[in-house]
Amino acid sequence: MTSTNLTLADDLTISRMGYGAMQLAGPHVFGPPKDRDQALAVLREAVDLGLTHIDTADFYGPVVVNELIREALHPYPAGLTIATKVGARRGNDGSWLFSLDPADLKAQVRENLEHLRLDTLDVVYLRVGTAEGTTDTPLTDQFAALAELREQGLIRHLGLSGVTDAQLTEAQGIAPVVLVQNLYNIARRQDDALVDRCAAENIGFAAFFPLGGFNPLQSETLVRVAGRLGATPQQVALAWLLRRSPTTVLIPGTSSVAHLRENVAASALDLPADALAELDAIGG
Repeated sequence: MTSTNLTLADDLTISRMGYGAMQLAGPHVFGPPKDRDQALAVLREAVDLGLTHIDTADFYGPVVVNELIREALHPYPAGLTIATKVGARRGNDGSWLFSLDPADLKAQVRENLEHLRLDTLDVVYLRVGTAEGTTDTPLTDQFAALAELREQGLIRHLGLSGVTDAQLTEAQGIAPVVLVQNLYNIARRQDDALVDRCAAENIGFAAFFPLGGFNPLQSETLVRVAGRLGATPQQVALAWLLRRSPTTVLIPGTSSVAHLRENVAASALDLPADALAELDAIGG
């Protein structure tokens, strides 16, 4: 059985199974949800199920998702960690636009504070990569801007999203990094070494698109193992990620209460040694 919580700092303990709020916005993460009441119900159910880690960003919607979180959960329950990201904005046509100027990063932090109705953000990720991969762009100026806000008390902890090993080292020279959020799942394991480094340094590794994201996972092995265990392939993929490293944390997204419950149940799924061996070979 894997541990259910992860302590990353004296004042930061999160559930390893979290909830990614991106899918609460409209199609292509743009505009309002199709069913607002259902979106609010999903957020409340996540908390009721014991999840203490919600992942969001002001550019989801934009603003829509943070406002839903505020409406559903404010005043926030004790122990709930809301992690957000800065580094992007949205065009009027829904396009994704990098926005990494240090002054604008500070403005984005303040917008997140306003829309979530918080005085301090629990975790802020600097997002420098894309959904498809990383770049080697230096991030010192950008991360230093967020570190300044951390010193001012507007941010409690800092993370990085879409980064390389070298960028993690660069950021650590400026301020502590408690979480890294990169694309990683059972089939796309290009960050194996970074996952291991994060475990060695007690940095949480939040695997985004744990079920494949816009290109859902498809694997005969996954289907076969799931059938033997009486689980869904998606539950097996999530359970594998929790077993992959003691500091992996999951933020699968959904706009359905039933699907949320199914995802959360994956944290209790036991993977025997023979199943793990088969699953490990998928990304081999």
